Amino acid sequence: MPDGHTSVHFSARQILYIWLVAFFTASLIIADIVGVKLFRLETGLGWTPADPIIHTCGMLVFPVTFILTDLLNEYYGRKAARRAALIAFSMGMFVFAVLNVALAMPHLDADFNVDPAAFAEVFAGSRIMFVASLLAFLAASYLDIFIFGLLKRLTRGKALWLRATGSTVLSQVIDSLLVTYLAFGLGRTLFPDPANPPMPWPTLLQVAATGYLLKFVLAVGITPLIYAGHAVLHRGFGLAPLPPEGADAPPLEAE
Repeated sequence: MPDGHTSVHFSARQILYIWLVAFFTASLIIADIVGVKLFRLETGLGWTPADPIIHTCGMLVFPVTFILTDLLNEYYGRKAARRAALIAFSMGMFVFAVLNVALAMPHLDADFNVDPAAFAEVFAGSRIMFVASLLAFLAASYLDIFIFGLLKRLTRGKALWLRATGSTVLSQVIDSLLVTYLAFGLGRTLFPDPANPPMPWPTLLQVAATGYLLKFVLAVGITPLIYAGHAVLHRGFGLAPLPPEGADAPPLEAE
């Protein structure tokens, strides 16, 4: 324990945890900021749920959070993984608060200053999406962590692909439905805007379905990256996965 007169020293395992949580938090916040923009991608499949794919640009970053959630759960335990999710959620809410303060500040009328209308259009327009994404993220993350641990115990630590992919595939059902409904349905109903009316249910379900389909494909597609991450943490940092019965790693206390 530090005595107040010496510098605090962190082990490689502790430093890695800090970096993983920082990367995890940054990925979530970036996804929330760009999530206000929807994209439309023609797949040419001719199947309505998958052609076209309509979703938010935040999906471009969320695969990173899938990988990090599994790595944190595998090597640091469920408590450390939940702590990372809660930290990311809290920092997201802090960013949301700062953005709202910035929007409320008096504008300096000068040629070199940013156009207030443009600033408000970008950040004020993403308020509902920002909060909806954070709430859906927290709920899905906790569910992901629970399912991951359950599958790990049921398979006795084997079949990494099953717990990594299975936990993500199942938890993202909740995430897709919740974020779509909160952002484009309930949120727009509670805070009406003539320019952005609530989406009708058929469109809501299409956005949720296509979003989930995209997440499903990504969850399966990033499975090799999960194995690559395991190799890096094992060979590069000397970490070993926690045993199935080992719910949590030792406390992350500074030396």
